[in-house]
Amino acid sequence: MKICITGGGTGGHLMIAEALVMAAVNEGHEAIFIGSTSGQDKKYFEEHSTFSHVYFLETTGVVNQKGFGKLKALWLVFRAFLASRTIFKRHHIEAVYSVGGFSAAPASFASLSRGIPLFIHEQNAVEGKLNSILKPFAKRFISAYDAASSIKGYPVKDVFFKTARVRSEIKTIIFLGGSQGAKAINDLALCVAKELQERGIHIIHQAGERDFERVKKAYGELGVEAELYAFTKEMPLLMAKADLAVSRSGASTLWELCANALPALFIPFPYAASDHQYYNAKFIVAHELGWCERESGDLSELLLSILGENLEKKSKALQVYAQKDIAREMILDVTNVLSNK
Repeated sequence: MKICITGGGTGGHLMIAEALVMAAVNEGHEAIFIGSTSGQDKKYFEEHSTFSHVYFLETTGVVNQKGFGKLKALWLVFRAFLASRTIFKRHHIEAVYSVGGFSAAPASFASLSRGIPLFIHEQNAVEGKLNSILKPFAKRFISAYDAASSIKGYPVKDVFFKTARVRSEIKTIIFLGGSQGAKAINDLALCVAKELQERGIHIIHQAGERDFERVKKAYGELGVEAELYAFTKEMPLLMAKADLAVSRSGASTLWELCANALPALFIPFPYAASDHQYYNAKFIVAHELGWCERESGDLSELLLSILGENLEKKSKALQVYAQKDIAREMILDVTNVLSNK
């Protein structure tokens, strides 16, 4: 099978694309990638890619544009749509998998125009606008949050499952603000740091590059020892050391925590599109797998109350809920659909 994986813009979408291409190649298929010159697509796949070919077309987001900017964005999408049709013909593409994001639009619409089966993965609890438009025309719409999805789960790197363990007592807390850091989470960590040290709880803290020096200085003034990072590529190892996480609720991080059986207090980024981080976390809370609180809430009081809880029930439930090999299931599902055409 020759498949095109398309989409991206942000790391969350691109992690799905990476999981899918690995699964496709492991199953003996060839995969190409169509993304955008904007966003993080080139950073992820321009070099050292498992894809046989990668294409970065000039596109930008359409939804947030106004006036002439929207017209220009639509024109770029149309040009990329025509280019995608040509790419599909050149590579004899049999299926297209969209992982969402604005850069998925040209190839997704091109697949429909050429009668090539379209498959979609939605990473968030709130459907993206593009995915909502394309959903009625897709052969499959896969979402960990959708009860109607034929595949339940979220593609996560195997290392998070390999290092999973059941937590009970809290001896180490990890604070995660994402690659850019999160001031609300950094401030919460500093607010409770003294109390955590007095209780003998070790702190791991990814503060983000922009806020690193402030946070480092504040820990010094408090006299608190913390394992502090601006940014790190050792996240699987750090999560494995922790017993509780305090984190944003972007889809990739959320499901990595689930795969690792690491209970978390989620503090959603308040300006995420359609407030999707809140709804991602709300899904976890509804299944009694973790906690969620807005930045405006009493974060320190909630966190300190969690310290007295036994996490074993939630941790075991996370192990049951998170599923391995979802990317492989998604690729096998594509081959099954194609074989039954």
